[in-house]
Amino acid sequence: MKKRRALLKRTKGFMWGRKSKMTRAHEAVLKAGQHARMDRRKKKRDFRSLWNIRINAGVRPLGTSYSRFIFDLKRRNVELDRKILAQLAAEYPKVFEKVVKG
Repeated sequence: MKKRRALLKRTKGFMWGRKSKMTRAHEAVLKAGQHARMDRRKKKRDFRSLWNIRINAGVRPLGTSYSRFIFDLKRRNVELDRKILAQLAAEYPKVFEKVVKG
């Protein structure tokens, strides 16, 4: 009874038999766990992609491209990660311009 209650608590909000019938609820919980794990990994890819787009949008008006900018940073040993660079490009364009100009 305790297992049933715990399982059905995890399927609250699911539709049709997936919220009330044990077999379908169990399958739904397993599948939901697989998707949750997959999407935790996918979130990291999505954010890195977003940061790259923001950096590219920030460097284009300054006359360079994303790839050239990243290459230049590595050559100059600037150790700012993409998350910080994207934040600078979006919120502090003057500071970002100084980073780009070197």
